[in-house]
Amino acid sequence: MKLNLNKKIYIMGLLLLVFTILFLSYGIDMSNLEYALSQRIPKIFAMALGGGCIAFTTIVFQTITNNQILTPSVLGLDSLYVLIQTVIVFLFGATSKLIINENYNFVINVAVMVVASILLYKVLFEKGKNDIFFLLLVGMIFGTLFKSATTFIQIMIDPNEFLALQTSTMASLNNINTEVLLIAFIMIIAVIPFIYDDIKYLDVLSLGREQAINLGVNYDKVVKKMIIVIAILVSISTALIGPMTFLGLILANIAREGLKTYKHTYLILGATLIGMITLIGGQFFVQHIFRFDTTLSVVINFIGGIYFIQLLLKGNR
Repeated sequence: MKLNLNKKIYIMGLLLLVFTILFLSYGIDMSNLEYALSQRIPKIFAMALGGGCIAFTTIVFQTITNNQILTPSVLGLDSLYVLIQTVIVFLFGATSKLIINENYNFVINVAVMVVASILLYKVLFEKGKNDIFFLLLVGMIFGTLFKSATTFIQIMIDPNEFLALQTSTMASLNNINTEVLLIAFIMIIAVIPFIYDDIKYLDVLSLGREQAINLGVNYDKVVKKMIIVIAILVSISTALIGPMTFLGLILANIAREGLKTYKHTYLILGATLIGMITLIGGQFFVQHIFRFDTTLSVVINFIGGIYFIQLLLKGNR
């Protein structure tokens, strides 16, 4: 079984390498080599980081909720990101340094999302008696509140500033925020030691709260740490490639179906590779084969919506 899993991982890695080479080399000659690579290499890193963050957060979130159709977007984190951007434009204008300077904008978004998540879920864990489904219910309510507040504020924004706001909040792999790559990479590296020792507990957490506690896992501590990490990584992926509602759902469930294992080291690695392949390979086809007749985010959301319905019907059966 282990050899079989390793072979599948190797195949995914090979596919990722092929699509990466295609994305980097297609349509390049010596006259435009330097310029093309300077544009494409940062995009490769941004898509790799974004896909990895989405894959990790979805796998972990589904494990701690024991539900394979839920994603971190149910907590309202994507909606909070859009609300933060909208408030900044409404208060300071689209020409503010907080919008124009992408590094400032990225740090502010990550800081606000992490602080809000910590405060919100600290209170909810205490009042909800550690009921994760209570957290999901309140998260969905806050997500709806954030969306409603965003819509209300956007109505009052100047139309020109609203166009600038849409550019910064809509998912677009043609307009990747490559300026914040270094900060995002440093934050991801800083997060790894924070949860490295807890990754091994995810296999036990998938059995449920009571079973995990009976087996000696400090359930509350591990789940709280994971929620904080989810908030950080969701903010990073959203800032890099924009909100993609169904991408995490697709990656996590394809990894589970394809690898057929409960081991999270394989699930996380497999989902991460699938995420990178999806973004890099998909963007290659959109950019060079379909000539931008559509966008990858539209394709992903369309396929993801159908896949979500199929999962619901399968669950009912």
